[in-house]
Amino acid sequence: MADSDSGSPVRLAFHARIGIAAVLLAVAAIGAVVFGLRFIDSERERDLMVWQSRLGIVADSRAAAVTDWLARQFASLSGLAENASLQIYMTELVANPNDPGRGGRALAESGYLRNLLTVIADRGGFRPRVAQVDVAANVRRAGTAGIALVRDGRIIASTDSMPPIDGRIARFLADAPAAAPALLDLYIGPGGTPTMAFAVPIFAIQGRGEAARQLGWALGIKEVGPELYPLLRQPGSPWRTAEALLIRRDAGIIEFLSPTQAGDAPLTRSLSAETPHFVAAAVFDRPGDFILGRDYRGNDVLATGRRIAGTPWALAYQIDRAEALGDSDARLSRLTVGLVLVVAAFAAALIAAWWYGSTRRAEDATARFRDLARRFEAQSRLLKVVTDSQAGPMFVIDSDNRFRFANRATADRAGISVDDLMGKTLSSVFGPAEADRYVEANKEAMTIGERVVRVHQSGVNGSTRILQAAHVPVIGDPSVMPPGVMVVEEDVTEAIGERERRERTLQALIETMVAVIDSRDPNAGRHSSRVASVAKAIAEEMRLDAVLVRTAETAGQLMNIGKILVPNEMLTRNGALDDEERRLVRLSIQRGADLLKKVEFDGPVVETIRQMHEHWDGSGEPLGLVADDILFTAQIISVTNAFVAMASPRAWRKGLEIDDAFSRIADQTGTVFSPRVVTALRNLIENRGARETWRHFSALPGALPSPGANVDA
Repeated sequence: MADSDSGSPVRLAFHARIGIAAVLLAVAAIGAVVFGLRFIDSERERDLMVWQSRLGIVADSRAAAVTDWLARQFASLSGLAENASLQIYMTELVANPNDPGRGGRALAESGYLRNLLTVIADRGGFRPRVAQVDVAANVRRAGTAGIALVRDGRIIASTDSMPPIDGRIARFLADAPAAAPALLDLYIGPGGTPTMAFAVPIFAIQGRGEAARQLGWALGIKEVGPELYPLLRQPGSPWRTAEALLIRRDAGIIEFLSPTQAGDAPLTRSLSAETPHFVAAAVFDRPGDFILGRDYRGNDVLATGRRIAGTPWALAYQIDRAEALGDSDARLSRLTVGLVLVVAAFAAALIAAWWYGSTRRAEDATARFRDLARRFEAQSRLLKVVTDSQAGPMFVIDSDNRFRFANRATADRAGISVDDLMGKTLSSVFGPAEADRYVEANKEAMTIGERVVRVHQSGVNGSTRILQAAHVPVIGDPSVMPPGVMVVEEDVTEAIGERERRERTLQALIETMVAVIDSRDPNAGRHSSRVASVAKAIAEEMRLDAVLVRTAETAGQLMNIGKILVPNEMLTRNGALDDEERRLVRLSIQRGADLLKKVEFDGPVVETIRQMHEHWDGSGEPLGLVADDILFTAQIISVTNAFVAMASPRAWRKGLEIDDAFSRIADQTGTVFSPRVVTALRNLIENRGARETWRHFSALPGALPSPGANVDA
């Protein structure tokens, strides 16, 4: 039969149809691969950006804590070096070291200096961590820490536990630049623990910092582990594998100065800086960069770092990739597998089509070709089901702003069928004004070759909707699919509206509760609103993020909510409260926090209220938290509550002037109150006009009521 000839018109036409079908399948497969891979890459980049921000915030916080700690060490010794009595006595001891006429006086001066050094050493932590035992024998105790006054390598006066000035310490002082503070980097001291030395120059009276007038050094040696290493822990961190490490570089070696999660003691682990993909070396060389690599254990980690000013250190903050991106990687892997299966199905269809097209019988090949066509149609329907299942529009626009692909949501919005959309321009479907928004974002995505996200409104009057559109460049083979942009649009109107309604409801509830508090405690009226206002100003001055600023303001408004549980007669009584009643009034803060614990706030409002009576030095309540273990927002409320209470009049006293109130706050800095918060308050008063803004706090709203016994929380 003529039809069986390989060169017959029937067979040639059949092969042509098979070729066309194969091309169509290849186009669909390429499109699926491009769309899927672009989406997977964009999701992975988004997750990495989130972790870059998280790690950077913690690294900044821990680096600031270490820097503040170093500044406190020098400040402690500087206060000693600037003591006028010390300068006078040391001047005399240096000038007349062997004068026999000064025997008794020199002994008294030396005793005074030794007592002064002992007090400063105890206060600043320059003392041995393990108490030394006096032995009734002519045996010198090995000094591990202390403070000494040193001249020309000779100790003028020192604490009992001061190590001798020899070896490393002697070389340190000999090499220290004159008239400037100096630091001896971490080393293992005589006590077998990480140790540092700090030196501050001592000048003669009216020496004005001149090297020629330098009498010697105030030298402090400290075992730093119990103070320094806890600063590396981020309060409230939920991440099991996250850790902050202090490192330094010595030639081609990276040394770990702090303990590690692997159990290494400080200064015991070191690795070559040339170790492949070593994040610690990268952090040291490029502080501030976001780095993916391997840590000292060989684990894959995400990391960033900061240099510590005035030291050869860098702070590295890292987290295992498995913990940070485990869920994300698993989700993207499942998506990749699904994409591979779809492409494999297309490849199988192509192979089947060519195999069927090679058969010798035209009738059998035709039947098999029809079967292949049905399979291709099924795959097309599958892709259509996947895209049509999206709630929002998904479509592909080419460089001429014409539709190349669209799902059902896009067609529904346009009011025409999907088939009718193909080849039409954006302007003809959506109108010129709305089309311009897509065109501009598409151009930007194609120019930078990255995903671009835009939020805009669509519709008029009551039908206005808020839409979020992701514009993803699609760059394939121009001969198969022209370059274009895939637009994935999502209606976020309800989500934004719900969030705004929730915020309005919560704000109304807060204002109502504040009104109830003020109405029950007229002697402290407007106290909560003033605390909230000042707390917000301080948080903004400290450049906290928007959530923490709002947290400080809300906690200030609600801190006295617990007073609704205090009997009204106790709040307004004209006589003094007994001890138990005063305890109940202060306990109302914690009871108020219990009342609010089920309310959903954006930030840690409830914990802020619980911690507002914690003190910087750990003497507060209820947990005895210390320093930055206390939430920033709680540190702010602690200062603000005391400041507003002092500045505001009460039934039994007048309000203090703003400067007087601040002076009392400043007197308790470093014991009760956070130094950073007090500094921010000072800047607001002296440089931001707050003195005038808050001057009305001390004004009486009317005649003073009869003396009462109410106390501010």
